[in-house]
Amino acid sequence: MAERIQAEERQLNLIVALMATEFGLTKQQILETVSGYRQRAGAKADALEKMFERDKDDLRDLGVPIETIGDSADPNDLREARYRIPKAEYDLPSDITFTPAEVAILALAGSVWSEGSMSKDAHSGLRKIRALGIEVDEPIIGFAPRMTAREPSFATLRDAIEACRVVAFDYLKPGEEHARRRTVRPLALIDYEGRWHVSAHDVDADGERLFLLSRIVGEVVPQRERFDPELREGAGERATRGLQEVAARNQALLEVTPGSEGALRLTRRGVPAAQGIRVPYVDLHIFADELASYGPEVRVVEPAALRDAVIGRLRAARHAHLDEGSAV
Repeated sequence: MAERIQAEERQLNLIVALMATEFGLTKQQILETVSGYRQRAGAKADALEKMFERDKDDLRDLGVPIETIGDSADPNDLREARYRIPKAEYDLPSDITFTPAEVAILALAGSVWSEGSMSKDAHSGLRKIRALGIEVDEPIIGFAPRMTAREPSFATLRDAIEACRVVAFDYLKPGEEHARRRTVRPLALIDYEGRWHVSAHDVDADGERLFLLSRIVGEVVPQRERFDPELREGAGERATRGLQEVAARNQALLEVTPGSEGALRLTRRGVPAAQGIRVPYVDLHIFADELASYGPEVRVVEPAALRDAVIGRLRAARHAHLDEGSAV
């Protein structure tokens, strides 16, 4: 059984293929040659086409200029349409300049991206495109990041969303000693403030809920039951608005040490205040973890609940350190 290619990697391979040829590729050529589609040769044709259409829409939403070339005699006839990414439209404008520090950061990022952009699967796809008699340009290096997620439940949830499949998992909320089993219809994955959430319809609670992936305990288990794809419509936007509204209500007043890592990271998210900076946050417990990691660089002025949570974490770290030292 062929290895399943993740959606992000499939989209990256699609970008490589569409940038590699000036003439463009038909939908059929893409499905037969691009890694991530061709592994699913046994799938129904309409399912593969829907997958391609979703990928195309997602990439366009990210700003990737995918061009559709139809029949010149009938532009509305897209049965034999070709798709490509014009390099000229994907280049940065000539009037954009960077400081030496920014160039160094971009060079470092590009060195990471280039490894993914010309992966084994991408090379294989280009070879198959050449076999069709289509000229390709290479190398195509460092033009797009390969998106990844550290949360182990991310891939399973993403696949369940794509397949409209109900899942179950154990979820541990702050203050609870034991995780509770949740059965949900996963609707969208949202990256907010560097943390992944899944917007889902909780079957037992009969309502939309937001779950933090880092609080999922153990594996996410797909169920046999499926749900209506229309439930996914607008779920990501609703969840993002909800997170933004929560953050707007929760404001922390912080004093930070100038030039420190804490100041660098928090100043970008906050606004100046008479006494330090005000930073919005969504989850008190997660924000307390972050603030405690900065040690003496950050002091919480208010709210008191957040200050107490940070102090509690610092004391726990100190006690753990002392206990470890006494055991040596």
